[in-house]
Amino acid sequence: MIIGYLELDLHFPHARSLKDKRRELAGIKDRIRQRHNVAVAELDFQDTWQRAKIGVAALSGQQALVEQVLAKIRDDVLGHLNGELLNAEIRYY
Repeated sequence: MIIGYLELDLHFPHARSLKDKRRELAGIKDRIRQRHNVAVAELDFQDTWQRAKIGVAALSGQQALVEQVLAKIRDDVLGHLNGELLNAEIRYY
């Protein structure tokens, strides 16, 4: 069993409150869950207006499939993000 982990560090320069950031982040997390059937969680910067770090976990018996899913998620977030992707890191276990 291969477990893939994608960590996304996001910046929302337009956010003027936690409510703004959480609205954007909820949309991103919902989109990821609905389109890719993976686990998503906010990991850090919960009380910071313009920053967020989310983690995405996917697992499969084939590493190539996990790599493909995580790459699609990263590209999907980049394509629909109303902000900046500061860092994206993928790890396998």
